[in-house]
Amino acid sequence: MERLGIVGLPNSGKTSLFNALTGAAAPVAPHPFTTTETSVAVAPLPDARLDALATMSASRKVVRAGMEVVDIAGLVSGSSAGEGLGNRFLAGIREVDALCMVLRAFEDPEVPGDTDPVDALATLELELVLADMATIEAQIDKRRKAARADKSLAAEVAAMEAAHAVLSAGTPLYRAGLDPDERAARKNLFLLTDKPVLAVVNLGEDDLGRVDELVEPVADALEAHGEVLGACIQLEAEASRLTAAERSELLEGLGLGDGALARVARSAYLLLGRRVFFTTGDKESRAWSFRSGANAAECAGVIHSDLQRGFIRAEVIHWDELIGLGSWAAAKSAGRIRLEGKDYEVADGDVLEIRFNV
Repeated sequence: MERLGIVGLPNSGKTSLFNALTGAAAPVAPHPFTTTETSVAVAPLPDARLDALATMSASRKVVRAGMEVVDIAGLVSGSSAGEGLGNRFLAGIREVDALCMVLRAFEDPEVPGDTDPVDALATLELELVLADMATIEAQIDKRRKAARADKSLAAEVAAMEAAHAVLSAGTPLYRAGLDPDERAARKNLFLLTDKPVLAVVNLGEDDLGRVDELVEPVADALEAHGEVLGACIQLEAEASRLTAAERSELLEGLGLGDGALARVARSAYLLLGRRVFFTTGDKESRAWSFRSGANAAECAGVIHSDLQRGFIRAEVIHWDELIGLGSWAAAKSAGRIRLEGKDYEVADGDVLEIRFNV
């Protein structure tokens, strides 16, 4: 299961976001370093498509896709040199597949900390760049020497040198547009800025009427190198503890529709390179997670290895077309179910039935 790491300055709201996404109860308090250890939990993926399929099929059980979310201790200016909790956060970040940066924009005199999200982004990026510089500088001379005897290491050394040149200019690697093959060659270094990024601007409840105004400067600063979303994390965290009906009533009453939490979860999931296909019936409707670009046989293997081994064909229809027709039987009668072979590239939102023989 892919891992999303949540990072931010102290009192940015990152632990509240972690709790809202996962249903965990990690401690939150208005002082720095409430989070001193890494917390890990699974976040179910909110998915209205799955809910619609379950309603259509009158499913007795609904199983959602999910991702692991990691709440990492707060990072401050100078963390890479030992300030605050120092490098304690680094191991946690190295082990994740993508980063969610929580940037505070809310004002609260009882909660200390900077409220400029653009400054927060700059601080986070600088500390991650400095940490990556230290990692490369500790390894590059050893790899150069090894490459003199083993020419197969030349590509790895070249990738490290290219990354070092970018980092030396103060630029995170995700901003640099480096060759994907070079990124693969650096994989074993677990560089922090070699991961895709999502930024969440944490707003006050009074700011919900001007989300675009507060998000736009961060989007400009990030220069299209990551998605930026605005959310009142405290409100979303409170809503996440309510029943589905109560949560819907609260968010609708505030004019927020389904709220921002589902958008954050969905964006993070896509950032991790994951997509979802569905199976549905009266017993169960389930969302299955698969790697973007996977074919039908590989997706069959997500359900069970026997289905991939004995794959014959997949019966496929997109979820919204199926909902429009009202049932699998109706879709079949209308000739709308497609028969696809093992090389069919499954699309996000496809509903599958796998035919196999072992």
